[in-house]
Amino acid sequence: MNIDTALPLRGIVRRWASRRHWTPLLAAAAACSPQVEGETGAGPPDPVRPGIEVLLTDSLGLVAGRRAGLVTNHTGRDRAGTSTIDLLADHAEVELVALYSPEHGIRGLEEAGVEVDDGIDEKTGLPVHSLYGETRKPAAESLAGVDVLLFDIQDVGARYYTYLATMTLAMEAAGEQEIPFVVLDRPNPIGGDAVQGNVLDPAFASFVGPYPMPMRHGLTAGEFARMAVGEFGVVATLRVVVADGWTRAMSFDETGLPWVPPSPNMPSVESALHYPGTCLFEGTPLSVGRGTDRAFQQVGAPWLDADELAIRLAALDVPGTVFLPVRFTPSNPGDGKFGGVESNGVRLVADGPEYDPTRAALAVLAETKTMSGERWSWRESHFDRLAGTDALRLALEAGASYPELADRWGDGLADYLERRRPYLLYR
Repeated sequence: MNIDTALPLRGIVRRWASRRHWTPLLAAAAACSPQVEGETGAGPPDPVRPGIEVLLTDSLGLVAGRRAGLVTNHTGRDRAGTSTIDLLADHAEVELVALYSPEHGIRGLEEAGVEVDDGIDEKTGLPVHSLYGETRKPAAESLAGVDVLLFDIQDVGARYYTYLATMTLAMEAAGEQEIPFVVLDRPNPIGGDAVQGNVLDPAFASFVGPYPMPMRHGLTAGEFARMAVGEFGVVATLRVVVADGWTRAMSFDETGLPWVPPSPNMPSVESALHYPGTCLFEGTPLSVGRGTDRAFQQVGAPWLDADELAIRLAALDVPGTVFLPVRFTPSNPGDGKFGGVESNGVRLVADGPEYDPTRAALAVLAETKTMSGERWSWRESHFDRLAGTDALRLALEAGASYPELADRWGDGLADYLERRRPYLLYR
């Protein structure tokens, strides 16, 4: 097992959380490093360089002269919008030999849960091995002839989103074949400071929650990979190429990176912010706004009274949260819920840094279940997988109120924060 990080010079200065890995050479480099614009208040911060740009400018030795495989989709690209596939395929010192696609496919067009077939990339002629079809882990034969396996996909910062589960399975496969694994890191679009929600019970581990982590985990893909090796038993020779210039408190707007919807129903960073909470409603009869331009920002059903629901939720005084009454009509929703039928519900609005989408979801769950009466139903196993426990569903079944649900909601977060500390790469 080996774990390391490829850093540009600016990244070395920023690597405050892993000082136990520093050497005198790195310390000397940090001491003589020039000031970074934006850190002293002298001007705006430099735009963030995603891992693919850092790789090709500062860390090419990780791939030069090697046959590379790439786990990616349409979100893997540089600041100018050029895909990582093209950047590597056209590079004189890199031989790109195979592609691997996650859920939603290499172009990100498939709906959630739809299996993806193997294929051929039209532009490069390279084979595309699906990791969301008959297998979710690269088969040994698909890695034949690969000297290094890279990962470049934009995650959204929530436990349920499957891209990081795909990454860790690819890490395992690479480890079994003694192939180095390189994460080309990207910012966590909903930030790296806030960590929220319940910690998954390992008895409920699944592809939408493989490890005991909270709903909003506060990690980049590279940090997640480091923690998977250090805490969760994934065996791999790991390198992380940092997203240069990113800091944990930085909003996605501040990164200078374009938002590329990582799946059909993740249209904006705002949707990603609410997703750690509203995704729970996938296991209920309510719509999360799939088939609208505000997927995962709103929750509703035809039988609800939007105004009454908003009033009831406002009375709960959920910190940092505004609930707006809303009516929306899904068009060809991928989840099949209420297509062409007007739904009534609430839109969630973050009102300050204390906003916690997972606590907001608890409030909406409690009130909508009560208001739905006999119309309420569960996709029981799916809800429990998402919640990472059956305790939430059973509490709601027993009539628990929002204050009762929220009372012990943070259990396990302090331990998780302590365990993740050694794996952080950004200040």
